[in-house]
Amino acid sequence: MNEPTDFGPERPVLLRGGTVLPMDDGHSVLPGTDVLVVGDRIAEVGPDLPAPDGAVVVDATGGIVMPGMIDTHRHMWQTAMRGYGADWTLTQYFVWYYLEYGKLWRPEDVHAGNLLAAIEAIDAGVTTVVDWSHGLRTVDHADAAVDALRAVPGRFVLAYGNIQAPPAEWTGAPEFRDFVDRRITGDDMLGFQIAFDVTGDPAFPEKPAFEAARDLGVPVTTHAGVWGATSDDGIRLMYEHGFMTPETVYVHAASLSADSYHRIAATGGSISVSTESEQSAGQGYPPTWAIRAHDIPVSLSMDTSVWWSGDLFSAMRTTLGADRSREHMEAHARGETITHCSLRADQVVDWATRGGARAIGRADDLGSIEAGRKADIVLIKNDASPVSFPLLNPYGHVAFQAQRGDVHTVLVNGRVVKHEHRLVGVDLAAARREVERTVEYLRSTLGEEAWQKGMNPDIPETKILDNPYTYTDYHSAATHSR
Repeated sequence: MNEPTDFGPERPVLLRGGTVLPMDDGHSVLPGTDVLVVGDRIAEVGPDLPAPDGAVVVDATGGIVMPGMIDTHRHMWQTAMRGYGADWTLTQYFVWYYLEYGKLWRPEDVHAGNLLAAIEAIDAGVTTVVDWSHGLRTVDHADAAVDALRAVPGRFVLAYGNIQAPPAEWTGAPEFRDFVDRRITGDDMLGFQIAFDVTGDPAFPEKPAFEAARDLGVPVTTHAGVWGATSDDGIRLMYEHGFMTPETVYVHAASLSADSYHRIAATGGSISVSTESEQSAGQGYPPTWAIRAHDIPVSLSMDTSVWWSGDLFSAMRTTLGADRSREHMEAHARGETITHCSLRADQVVDWATRGGARAIGRADDLGSIEAGRKADIVLIKNDASPVSFPLLNPYGHVAFQAQRGDVHTVLVNGRVVKHEHRLVGVDLAAARREVERTVEYLRSTLGEEAWQKGMNPDIPETKILDNPYTYTDYHSAATHSR
Protein backbone atom coordinates (compact mmCIF):
# COMPACT_ATOMS: atom_id res chain seq x y z
CA MET A 1 0.00 0.00 0.00
CA ASN A 2 1.31 3.47 -0.91
CA GLU A 3 2.32 5.80 1.88
CA PRO A 4 -0.10 8.74 2.28
CA THR A 5 1.03 11.91 0.55
CA ASP A 6 2.05 14.81 2.78
CA PHE A 7 -0.27 17.68 1.81
CA GLY A 8 1.28 20.39 3.94
CA PRO A 9 -0.55 23.75 3.98
CA GLU A 10 2.34 25.53 2.27
CA ARG A 11 2.94 23.00 -0.51
CA PRO A 12 1.77 23.96 -4.01
CA VAL A 13 -0.28 21.38 -5.89
CA LEU A 14 0.16 20.71 -9.61
CA LEU A 15 -2.49 18.68 -11.42
CA ARG A 16 -0.57 17.41 -14.42
CA GLY A 17 -1.83 16.61 -17.90
CA GLY A 18 -5.58 16.32 -17.45
CA THR A 19 -8.43 17.36 -19.71
CA VAL A 20 -9.46 20.65 -18.16
CA LEU A 21 -12.99 22.01 -18.30
CA PRO A 22 -12.42 25.64 -17.32
CA MET A 23 -16.14 26.49 -17.48
CA ASP A 24 -15.64 29.65 -19.49
CA ASP A 25 -18.32 31.23 -21.66
CA GLY A 26 -17.39 29.05 -24.63
CA HIS A 27 -17.36 25.84 -22.56
CA SER A 28 -13.85 25.12 -23.77
CA VAL A 29 -12.07 21.78 -23.49
CA LEU A 30 -8.32 21.94 -22.77
CA PRO A 31 -6.65 18.53 -23.29
CA GLY A 32 -3.22 17.81 -21.83
CA THR A 33 -3.37 20.83 -19.54
CA ASP A 34 -1.89 21.49 -16.10
CA VAL A 35 -3.43 23.41 -13.22
CA LEU A 36 -1.11 24.90 -10.60
CA VAL A 37 -2.46 25.77 -7.16
CA VAL A 38 -0.51 27.98 -4.79
CA GLY A 39 -2.06 28.81 -1.46
CA ASP A 40 -5.82 29.09 -1.81
CA ARG A 41 -5.73 30.22 -5.46
CA ILE A 42 -5.26 28.86 -8.92
CA ALA A 43 -1.90 30.30 -9.94
CA GLU A 44 -1.66 29.15 -13.55
CA VAL A 45 -3.42 27.03 -16.17
CA GLY A 46 -1.58 25.72 -19.22
CA PRO A 47 0.47 22.90 -20.77
CA ASP A 48 3.80 21.72 -19.35
CA LEU A 49 3.90 24.04 -16.36
CA PRO A 50 7.07 23.81 -14.25
CA ALA A 51 6.49 22.35 -10.79
CA PRO A 52 7.56 24.72 -8.01
CA ASP A 53 9.96 23.44 -5.38
CA GLY A 54 8.18 21.16 -2.92
CA ALA A 55 5.02 20.90 -5.02
CA VAL A 56 2.76 17.86 -4.83
CA VAL A 57 2.30 16.63 -8.40
CA VAL A 58 -0.95 14.78 -9.10
CA ASP A 59 -1.04 12.78 -12.31
CA ALA A 60 -4.30 13.81 -13.99
CA THR A 61 -3.55 12.03 -17.28
CA GLY A 62 -6.68 10.42 -18.64
CA GLY A 63 -8.83 12.33 -16.18
CA ILE A 64 -11.09 15.39 -16.20
CA VAL A 65 -10.22 18.46 -14.15
CA MET A 66 -13.20 20.70 -13.43
CA PRO A 67 -14.34 23.27 -10.89
CA GLY A 68 -15.77 22.00 -7.64
CA MET A 69 -19.51 21.49 -7.88
CA ILE A 70 -21.91 23.73 -5.94
CA ASP A 71 -25.19 22.50 -4.44
CA THR A 72 -27.57 25.39 -3.75
CA HIS A 73 -30.18 23.57 -1.64
CA ARG A 74 -29.52 20.61 0.65
CA HIS A 75 -31.27 19.86 3.96
CA MET A 76 -28.09 18.60 5.55
CA TRP A 77 -29.60 18.01 9.00
CA GLN A 78 -31.71 15.19 7.55
CA THR A 79 -28.77 13.14 6.30
CA ALA A 80 -28.70 10.97 9.43
CA MET A 81 -32.00 9.56 8.08
CA ARG A 82 -30.44 8.57 4.76
CA GLY A 83 -32.81 6.55 2.59
CA TYR A 84 -35.54 6.33 5.25
CA GLY A 85 -38.11 8.09 3.07
CA ALA A 86 -37.21 6.41 -0.22
CA ASP A 87 -40.88 5.75 -1.01
CA TRP A 88 -42.34 8.97 0.36
CA THR A 89 -44.40 11.49 -1.54
CA LEU A 90 -43.86 15.15 -0.70
CA THR A 91 -47.03 15.04 1.40
CA GLN A 92 -45.62 12.20 3.50
CA TYR A 93 -42.41 14.19 3.95
CA PHE A 94 -44.46 17.12 5.22
CA VAL A 95 -46.36 14.86 7.63
CA TRP A 96 -43.19 13.25 9.01
CA TYR A 97 -40.98 16.34 9.36
CA TYR A 98 -43.36 19.31 9.57
CA LEU A 99 -46.28 17.87 11.54
CA GLU A 100 -45.05 14.92 13.56
CA TYR A 101 -41.38 14.20 14.19
CA GLY A 102 -39.20 17.08 12.95
CA LYS A 103 -39.49 18.71 16.35
CA LEU A 104 -37.74 15.73 17.97
CA TRP A 105 -34.33 16.76 16.62
CA ARG A 106 -31.89 17.74 19.32
CA PRO A 107 -28.86 19.97 18.60
CA GLU A 108 -26.62 16.91 18.60
CA ASP A 109 -28.83 15.30 15.93
CA VAL A 110 -28.51 18.36 13.70
CA HIS A 111 -24.76 18.15 14.25
CA ALA A 112 -24.68 14.48 13.25
CA GLY A 113 -26.67 15.04 10.05
CA ASN A 114 -24.66 18.08 9.04
CA LEU A 115 -21.36 16.37 9.74
CA LEU A 116 -22.19 13.35 7.60
CA ALA A 117 -23.66 15.49 4.82
CA ALA A 118 -20.61 17.73 4.72
CA ILE A 119 -18.24 14.78 4.48
CA GLU A 120 -20.39 13.18 1.81
CA ALA A 121 -20.35 16.38 -0.23
CA ILE A 122 -16.57 16.74 -0.49
CA ASP A 123 -16.25 13.02 -1.17
CA ALA A 124 -18.49 13.50 -4.23
CA GLY A 125 -16.67 16.60 -5.49
CA VAL A 126 -19.30 19.03 -4.20
CA THR A 127 -17.01 21.66 -2.74
CA THR A 128 -19.72 24.15 -1.74
CA VAL A 129 -23.13 23.36 -0.24
CA VAL A 130 -25.97 25.65 0.77
CA ASP A 131 -27.21 24.06 3.98
CA TRP A 132 -30.95 24.75 3.75
CA SER A 133 -31.23 24.27 7.48
CA HIS A 134 -34.92 24.56 8.31
CA GLY A 135 -34.69 22.39 11.45
CA LEU A 136 -33.13 25.10 13.63
CA ARG A 137 -35.76 25.27 16.36
CA THR A 138 -33.36 27.01 18.74
CA VAL A 139 -30.08 28.87 18.51
CA ASP A 140 -28.46 25.83 20.12
CA HIS A 141 -29.50 23.86 17.03
CA ALA A 142 -27.96 26.56 14.83
CA ASP A 143 -24.70 26.51 16.75
CA ALA A 144 -24.57 22.74 16.36
CA ALA A 145 -25.14 23.07 12.62
CA VAL A 146 -22.27 25.55 12.26
CA ASP A 147 -19.98 23.50 14.50
CA ALA A 148 -20.46 20.52 12.18
CA LEU A 149 -19.81 22.56 9.05
CA ARG A 150 -16.68 24.06 10.58
CA ALA A 151 -15.39 20.57 11.40
CA VAL A 152 -15.24 19.55 7.72
CA PRO A 153 -12.83 21.09 5.16
CA GLY A 154 -15.54 22.14 2.73
CA ARG A 155 -17.14 25.45 1.80
CA PHE A 156 -20.67 26.03 3.06
CA VAL A 157 -23.50 28.54 3.22
CA LEU A 158 -25.80 28.29 6.22
CA ALA A 159 -29.37 29.04 5.14
CA TYR A 160 -30.98 29.54 8.54
CA GLY A 161 -34.59 28.36 8.86
CA ASN A 162 -37.16 27.02 11.31
CA ILE A 163 -40.26 25.25 9.99
CA GLN A 164 -41.79 25.02 13.44
CA ALA A 165 -42.19 28.78 14.05
CA PRO A 166 -43.29 31.89 12.13
CA PRO A 167 -40.42 33.42 10.12
CA ALA A 168 -41.33 36.84 11.53
CA GLU A 169 -40.87 35.48 15.04
CA TRP A 170 -37.51 33.75 14.82
CA THR A 171 -35.86 36.33 12.55
CA GLY A 172 -36.88 39.04 15.00
CA ALA A 173 -35.64 37.27 18.11
CA PRO A 174 -32.62 38.84 19.91
CA GLU A 175 -30.94 35.43 20.14
CA PHE A 176 -31.09 35.08 16.35
CA ARG A 177 -29.32 38.43 15.88
CA ASP A 178 -26.81 37.43 18.53
CA PHE A 179 -26.15 34.18 16.65
CA VAL A 180 -25.49 36.08 13.43
CA ASP A 181 -23.09 38.43 15.23
CA ARG A 182 -21.25 35.53 16.88
CA ARG A 183 -21.04 32.97 14.11
CA ILE A 184 -21.29 34.77 10.76
CA THR A 185 -17.99 36.59 10.63
CA GLY A 186 -17.41 37.18 6.93
CA ASP A 187 -15.13 34.16 6.57
CA ASP A 188 -15.49 33.10 2.94
CA MET A 189 -15.70 29.42 3.97
CA LEU A 190 -19.09 30.06 5.63
CA GLY A 191 -21.70 32.21 3.95
CA PHE A 192 -25.16 33.04 5.25
CA GLN A 193 -28.72 33.17 3.91
CA ILE A 194 -32.17 33.20 5.50
CA ALA A 195 -34.46 30.34 4.52
CA PHE A 196 -38.24 30.46 4.72
CA ASP A 197 -41.28 30.04 2.49
CA VAL A 198 -44.16 32.34 1.58
CA THR A 199 -47.58 30.81 2.16
CA GLY A 200 -49.49 33.24 -0.05
CA ASP A 201 -51.56 34.56 2.85
CA PRO A 202 -52.77 38.04 1.73
CA ALA A 203 -51.74 39.40 5.15
CA PHE A 204 -48.14 38.57 4.13
CA PRO A 205 -46.98 37.43 7.58
CA GLU A 206 -43.52 36.75 6.18
CA LYS A 207 -42.89 40.43 5.49
CA PRO A 208 -40.93 41.06 8.74
CA ALA A 209 -38.59 38.18 7.86
CA PHE A 210 -37.81 39.79 4.50
CA GLU A 211 -37.19 43.06 6.31
CA ALA A 212 -34.83 41.29 8.71
CA ALA A 213 -32.89 39.84 5.76
CA ARG A 214 -32.72 43.28 4.17
CA ASP A 215 -31.51 44.80 7.44
CA LEU A 216 -28.78 42.14 7.72
CA GLY A 217 -27.87 42.48 4.05
CA VAL A 218 -28.26 38.75 3.36
CA PRO A 219 -30.15 36.85 0.65
CA VAL A 220 -33.39 34.94 1.07
CA THR A 221 -33.80 31.43 -0.29
CA THR A 222 -37.35 30.15 -0.55
CA HIS A 223 -39.24 27.05 -1.70
CA ALA A 224 -41.41 28.52 -4.44
CA GLY A 225 -43.86 26.84 -6.77
CA VAL A 226 -44.19 23.68 -4.67
CA TRP A 227 -47.44 21.82 -5.29
CA GLY A 228 -49.47 21.79 -2.08
CA ALA A 229 -47.30 24.33 -0.29
CA THR A 230 -46.43 27.52 -2.20
CA SER A 231 -47.91 29.13 -5.29
CA ASP A 232 -47.96 32.17 -7.58
CA ASP A 233 -49.57 34.11 -4.73
CA GLY A 234 -46.31 34.04 -2.77
CA ILE A 235 -44.31 35.30 -5.75
CA ARG A 236 -46.82 38.08 -6.35
CA LEU A 237 -46.63 39.21 -2.70
CA MET A 238 -42.84 39.24 -2.79
CA TYR A 239 -42.89 41.26 -6.00
CA GLU A 240 -45.50 43.78 -4.88
CA HIS A 241 -43.59 44.47 -1.66
CA GLY A 242 -40.23 44.81 -3.38
CA PHE A 243 -38.57 41.70 -1.93
CA MET A 244 -37.57 39.99 -5.17
CA THR A 245 -33.88 40.74 -5.72
CA PRO A 246 -31.05 39.38 -7.89
CA GLU A 247 -29.75 37.53 -4.79
CA THR A 248 -33.02 35.68 -4.14
CA VAL A 249 -32.92 31.93 -4.84
CA TYR A 250 -36.22 30.23 -5.68
CA VAL A 251 -36.04 26.50 -4.95
CA HIS A 252 -37.96 24.10 -7.23
CA ALA A 253 -40.22 26.72 -8.89
CA ALA A 254 -41.90 23.73 -10.51
CA SER A 255 -45.58 24.67 -10.39
CA LEU A 256 -45.49 28.36 -11.19
CA SER A 257 -47.18 30.23 -14.00
CA ALA A 258 -45.44 32.13 -16.78
CA ASP A 259 -46.35 35.31 -14.91
CA SER A 260 -44.23 34.26 -11.92
CA TYR A 261 -41.34 33.29 -14.18
CA HIS A 262 -41.56 36.76 -15.74
CA ARG A 263 -41.31 38.34 -12.29
CA ILE A 264 -38.27 36.21 -11.39
CA ALA A 265 -36.59 37.02 -14.71
CA ALA A 266 -37.34 40.74 -14.42
CA THR A 267 -35.86 40.98 -10.93
CA GLY A 268 -32.77 38.92 -11.72
CA GLY A 269 -33.26 36.01 -9.31
CA SER A 270 -32.21 32.42 -9.93
CA ILE A 271 -33.85 29.01 -9.58
CA SER A 272 -32.37 26.01 -7.79
CA VAL A 273 -33.64 22.90 -9.56
CA SER A 274 -33.70 19.59 -7.64
CA THR A 275 -34.70 17.27 -10.46
CA GLU A 276 -34.48 14.00 -8.53
CA SER A 277 -36.77 15.52 -5.95
CA GLU A 278 -39.28 17.14 -8.28
CA GLN A 279 -39.71 14.12 -10.51
CA SER A 280 -40.23 11.79 -7.53
CA ALA A 281 -41.84 13.74 -4.68
CA GLY A 282 -44.37 15.85 -6.54
CA GLN A 283 -43.41 19.54 -6.37
CA GLY A 284 -44.20 19.73 -10.08
CA TYR A 285 -42.46 18.66 -13.26
CA PRO A 286 -38.74 19.60 -13.13
CA PRO A 287 -38.94 23.10 -14.59
CA THR A 288 -35.79 23.60 -16.68
CA TRP A 289 -37.75 22.99 -19.89
CA ALA A 290 -39.99 25.97 -19.01
CA ILE A 291 -37.58 28.40 -17.38
CA ARG A 292 -35.02 28.17 -20.17
CA ALA A 293 -37.49 30.14 -22.28
CA HIS A 294 -37.31 32.99 -19.75
CA ASP A 295 -33.49 33.04 -19.55
CA ILE A 296 -33.58 32.61 -15.77
CA PRO A 297 -30.25 31.52 -14.26
CA VAL A 298 -30.26 27.91 -13.01
CA SER A 299 -28.30 26.07 -10.36
CA LEU A 300 -28.64 22.45 -9.26
CA SER A 301 -29.34 20.84 -5.90
CA MET A 302 -30.14 17.44 -4.48
CA ASP A 303 -32.58 18.43 -1.68
CA THR A 304 -32.24 15.70 0.96
CA SER A 305 -30.59 12.32 1.44
CA VAL A 306 -33.67 11.12 3.31
CA TRP A 307 -34.67 10.21 -0.28
CA TRP A 308 -31.98 10.74 -2.88
CA SER A 309 -28.32 10.67 -3.75
CA GLY A 310 -26.01 13.27 -2.26
CA ASP A 311 -24.01 13.99 -5.40
CA LEU A 312 -24.52 16.29 -8.37
CA PHE A 313 -23.69 13.68 -11.00
CA SER A 314 -27.19 12.31 -10.43
CA ALA A 315 -28.57 15.84 -10.50
CA MET A 316 -26.99 16.55 -13.89
CA ARG A 317 -28.08 13.21 -15.34
CA THR A 318 -31.68 13.41 -14.17
CA THR A 319 -31.99 17.06 -15.22
CA LEU A 320 -30.92 16.24 -18.76
CA GLY A 321 -33.31 13.29 -18.83
CA ALA A 322 -36.30 15.18 -17.50
CA ASP A 323 -35.77 18.20 -19.75
CA ARG A 324 -35.31 16.12 -22.88
CA SER A 325 -38.24 13.88 -22.02
CA ARG A 326 -40.54 16.89 -21.71
CA GLU A 327 -39.23 18.36 -24.96
CA HIS A 328 -39.93 15.13 -26.83
CA MET A 329 -43.34 14.72 -25.20
CA GLU A 330 -44.44 18.26 -26.10
CA ALA A 331 -43.23 17.77 -29.68
CA HIS A 332 -44.98 14.43 -30.06
CA ALA A 333 -48.23 15.98 -28.87
CA ARG A 334 -47.93 18.39 -31.80
CA GLY A 335 -47.07 15.62 -34.23
CA GLU A 336 -43.48 16.84 -34.48
CA THR A 337 -40.05 15.24 -34.00
CA ILE A 338 -37.14 16.67 -32.02
CA THR A 339 -33.99 16.28 -34.08
CA HIS A 340 -31.55 18.25 -31.88
CA CYS A 341 -31.62 18.45 -28.07
CA SER A 342 -32.10 21.95 -26.74
CA LEU A 343 -30.42 21.18 -23.43
CA ARG A 344 -26.88 19.93 -23.83
CA ALA A 345 -24.48 18.25 -21.42
CA ASP A 346 -22.16 21.24 -21.18
CA GLN A 347 -25.06 23.37 -19.98
CA VAL A 348 -25.89 21.15 -16.99
CA VAL A 349 -22.20 20.96 -16.05
CA ASP A 350 -22.27 24.77 -16.13
CA TRP A 351 -25.33 24.79 -13.86
CA ALA A 352 -23.57 22.45 -11.42
CA THR A 353 -20.55 24.77 -11.20
CA ARG A 354 -20.86 28.35 -12.47
CA GLY A 355 -24.62 28.33 -11.96
CA GLY A 356 -24.15 27.58 -8.29
CA ALA A 357 -21.44 30.23 -7.97
CA ARG A 358 -23.74 32.86 -9.45
CA ALA A 359 -26.61 31.84 -7.18
CA ILE A 360 -24.58 32.31 -3.99
CA GLY A 361 -22.95 35.56 -5.12
CA ARG A 362 -19.53 34.01 -5.76
CA ALA A 363 -19.34 34.27 -9.55
CA ASP A 364 -16.12 36.29 -9.28
CA ASP A 365 -14.05 33.62 -7.57
CA LEU A 366 -15.80 30.22 -7.70
CA GLY A 367 -17.24 27.98 -10.39
CA SER A 368 -14.46 28.10 -12.99
CA ILE A 369 -10.80 27.21 -13.45
CA GLU A 370 -8.84 30.36 -14.17
CA ALA A 371 -5.74 31.98 -12.72
CA GLY A 372 -6.66 34.04 -9.69
CA ARG A 373 -9.78 32.06 -8.81
CA LYS A 374 -10.24 30.17 -5.58
CA ALA A 375 -8.79 26.67 -5.86
CA ASP A 376 -11.95 24.56 -5.51
CA ILE A 377 -11.10 21.80 -7.99
CA VAL A 378 -12.18 18.24 -8.76
CA LEU A 379 -10.23 15.56 -10.64
CA ILE A 380 -12.41 12.81 -12.08
CA LYS A 381 -10.19 9.84 -12.77
CA ASN A 382 -10.54 6.12 -12.15
CA ASP A 383 -7.95 3.93 -13.83
CA ALA A 384 -9.61 0.83 -12.36
CA SER A 385 -12.90 1.52 -14.13
CA PRO A 386 -13.76 0.47 -17.69
CA VAL A 387 -16.09 3.48 -17.80
CA SER A 388 -13.16 5.90 -17.60
CA PHE A 389 -12.26 5.51 -21.28
CA PRO A 390 -12.45 6.46 -24.06
CA LEU A 391 -12.81 10.11 -23.16
CA LEU A 392 -14.42 11.54 -26.29
CA ASN A 393 -16.96 14.11 -25.07
CA PRO A 394 -15.75 15.35 -21.67
CA TYR A 395 -18.93 17.26 -20.78
CA GLY A 396 -21.04 14.28 -21.74
CA HIS A 397 -18.71 12.05 -19.75
CA VAL A 398 -19.22 14.14 -16.60
CA ALA A 399 -22.99 14.26 -17.03
CA PHE A 400 -23.72 10.69 -18.07
CA GLN A 401 -20.73 8.45 -17.30
CA ALA A 402 -19.02 9.67 -14.13
CA GLN A 403 -20.15 9.03 -10.58
CA ARG A 404 -18.94 9.81 -7.08
CA GLY A 405 -16.65 6.75 -7.03
CA ASP A 406 -14.68 8.29 -9.90
CA VAL A 407 -13.76 11.39 -7.89
CA HIS A 408 -10.01 10.98 -7.49
CA THR A 409 -8.85 14.27 -5.99
CA VAL A 410 -10.69 17.24 -4.49
CA LEU A 411 -9.27 20.59 -3.43
CA VAL A 412 -11.22 23.15 -1.42
CA ASN A 413 -9.67 26.58 -0.97
CA GLY A 414 -6.37 25.09 -2.12
CA ARG A 415 -6.46 22.30 0.45
CA VAL A 416 -6.45 18.67 -0.70
CA VAL A 417 -9.42 17.03 1.02
CA LYS A 418 -9.55 13.86 -1.08
CA HIS A 419 -6.77 12.08 -2.96
CA GLU A 420 -6.58 8.77 -4.76
CA HIS A 421 -10.25 8.16 -3.91
CA ARG A 422 -9.70 8.54 -0.17
CA LEU A 423 -10.72 11.40 2.11
CA VAL A 424 -7.86 13.37 3.69
CA GLY A 425 -8.05 14.67 7.24
CA VAL A 426 -11.62 13.42 7.86
CA ASP A 427 -12.68 11.18 10.76
CA LEU A 428 -15.42 9.15 9.10
CA ALA A 429 -15.60 6.68 12.00
CA ALA A 430 -16.47 9.50 14.41
CA ALA A 431 -19.22 10.70 12.06
CA ARG A 432 -20.60 7.16 11.90
CA ARG A 433 -20.76 6.96 15.69
CA GLU A 434 -22.64 10.27 15.89
CA VAL A 435 -25.17 9.19 13.29
CA GLU A 436 -25.69 5.84 14.97
CA ARG A 437 -26.52 7.62 18.24
CA THR A 438 -29.04 9.85 16.46
CA VAL A 439 -30.73 6.91 14.73
CA GLU A 440 -30.87 4.99 18.02
CA TYR A 441 -32.42 7.99 19.76
CA LEU A 442 -35.05 8.60 17.08
CA ARG A 443 -35.94 4.93 16.71
CA SER A 444 -36.34 4.41 20.46
CA THR A 445 -38.28 7.66 20.89
CA LEU A 446 -40.75 6.79 18.14
CA GLY A 447 -41.04 3.13 19.08
CA GLU A 448 -40.55 0.33 16.61
CA GLU A 449 -44.10 0.35 15.26
CA ALA A 450 -44.07 4.10 14.51
CA TRP A 451 -40.53 3.85 13.12
CA GLN A 452 -41.56 1.19 10.61
CA LYS A 453 -44.84 2.96 9.81
CA GLY A 454 -42.92 6.18 9.19
CA MET A 455 -41.45 4.79 5.99
CA ASN A 456 -44.98 4.97 4.52
CA PRO A 457 -46.92 7.25 6.88
CA ASP A 458 -50.66 7.81 6.72
CA ILE A 459 -51.95 11.26 5.80
CA PRO A 460 -54.05 12.89 8.55
CA GLU A 461 -57.23 14.76 7.68
CA THR A 462 -55.78 18.24 8.06
CA LYS A 463 -54.89 21.25 5.97
CA ILE A 464 -51.75 19.39 4.89
CA LEU A 465 -52.80 19.20 1.23
CA ASP A 466 -53.00 22.98 1.01
CA ASN A 467 -50.43 24.13 3.56
CA PRO A 468 -47.96 22.06 5.60
CA TYR A 469 -46.75 24.94 7.79
CA THR A 470 -47.56 24.51 11.45
CA TYR A 471 -47.21 28.19 12.33
CA THR A 472 -50.27 29.32 10.36
CA ASP A 473 -53.81 28.15 9.70
CA TYR A 474 -53.92 29.78 6.27
CA HIS A 475 -54.63 27.47 3.37
CA SER A 476 -55.50 27.96 -0.26
CA ALA A 477 -56.42 25.71 -3.15
CA ALA A 478 -54.11 27.90 -5.25
CA THR A 479 -51.28 25.57 -4.27
CA HIS A 480 -53.05 22.90 -6.33
CA SER A 481 -53.35 24.81 -9.57
CA ARG A 482 -51.08 26.00 -12.31
